[in-house]
Amino acid sequence: MKAENSLISRFRRWIVWAVAGAVLLFVGFSAWAGVTDVGEALLEFNWLLYVPVLLLTLLNYGLRFLKWHYLLGRLGVVINIWENLKFFVAGLAMVISPGKAGEVLKPYLVRQRTGVPMATTLPALVTERLTDGIAVLALAGLGVSTYAGDRVGYVVGPLLLCAVLLAILSHRGLSLTVLGLLGRMPGIARFSEKLREMYEAMRVCVAPGPLVLTVAVSFVAWGAECYGFQLVLNGFGLNADLGVATFLYAFATVAGGAMPGGLGVADGALAGGSLALVAGINEGQAVAASLLIRVATLWLGEVLGAIALFGLGDVLGGSSGPEAGEDVAAST
Repeated sequence: MKAENSLISRFRRWIVWAVAGAVLLFVGFSAWAGVTDVGEALLEFNWLLYVPVLLLTLLNYGLRFLKWHYLLGRLGVVINIWENLKFFVAGLAMVISPGKAGEVLKPYLVRQRTGVPMATTLPALVTERLTDGIAVLALAGLGVSTYAGDRVGYVVGPLLLCAVLLAILSHRGLSLTVLGLLGRMPGIARFSEKLREMYEAMRVCVAPGPLVLTVAVSFVAWGAECYGFQLVLNGFGLNADLGVATFLYAFATVAGGAMPGGLGVADGALAGGSLALVAGINEGQAVAASLLIRVATLWLGEVLGAIALFGLGDVLGGSSGPEAGEDVAAST
């Protein structure tokens, strides 16, 4: 029970701070835009459109789960798809962890159930997040030159970095040389075998075929949430096209990538970007639109993740060894 109690207590602290931060941000944005204006915008919103917005978010989660399950299969991990779905959903709760490090929960849970070492399954998590990042950058790149030409580097730079990292991974000799040098460094030498194991698993995940497939799936998944943002804007009677909504949502996601859940940064980018690019929008509608899409994406995932997490006591408490809880504690 030690691992379960430790993890759940950490999550409770994260969620308290995240909710407190989100409330303060909303109050601040509302004060800036005018509380009355934000309230009026929410009252005038076409709430029937919020149903497909939520469904599009669930589509995003579903496609990303299939990608996660596929990557585990590529690594030879055999696990029941429905149980793995619970693990994936529980991982959504960890988006608000510092540096999103808590997402290591998913490979930890897989290890608890299957016995497969985390050194084998961590590359699946890294690949999952990497392909999500590439897809979101690509979505932002579709409109960055049109809507924010002075910020092209914010998109092109990370894409080039991803390309360089993938090129290094694909070159076995170079990668093994780097790992060999790392293995000679004090404090790292004892992990050299694990690093090599992770590298071999990573090569399986980012082989050309799987890489193209998983990026394509991520592109559709995150494109669904971009469409959801367009529907939110349309719900205020605004004639926002999909191109603008896609750029705004994807760019805000990129901008908030370094923050737990993108708190503050993504919210501000959505509100400020909408004011700059959406014709006819006022400050109250911009803040309300940011709030609604964040509730439908970030906070829906947090609620579902918390429900799944609290239902996994048997897995979290069923340590496969004395170090089981320590792995998650050290990683989070």
